[in-house]
Amino acid sequence: MPSNDVRTLLQAAVPTAVAGAVAAAVSAGVAGGKGALGAVVAAIVVILFMGIGLGVLQWTAKSFPQLFQAMGLMLYTAQLLLLFIFVASFKDTTMFNPKAFAITLVATTLVWIAAQARAYMKAKILYVEPEADKGEKPQNAGSKS
Repeated sequence: MPSNDVRTLLQAAVPTAVAGAVAAAVSAGVAGGKGALGAVVAAIVVILFMGIGLGVLQWTAKSFPQLFQAMGLMLYTAQLLLLFIFVASFKDTTMFNPKAFAITLVATTLVWIAAQARAYMKAKILYVEPEADKGEKPQNAGSKS
């Protein structure tokens, strides 16, 4: 993974982990140990889902640049759908507090998306690859009159 991809991943994952820790502390105060566990599980799920999605998106950008925008839209839609399914499947669990889980899942997803958008805005990524193999000027292919 190139350094700018790792930098983007870290700039999105660290604020998400911090938001997950804050949510775990708040959930522990409000709902006890089960609330904290639900918040921690939600933060881990978001970091894994979104991190894998970012990796897939970066791979698509390098392998199939013509599909990048469509893949990005499809990927985010699929991620949000999967997170919704995850919340729905754990709504009646007794292992952790489902409300703390759901609220943390939504909050950390929003933090991830905002942090990733900020990371992309701050990144200085070339969108045109300069030709570095030759220092010559391109020859004029037009008419010579």
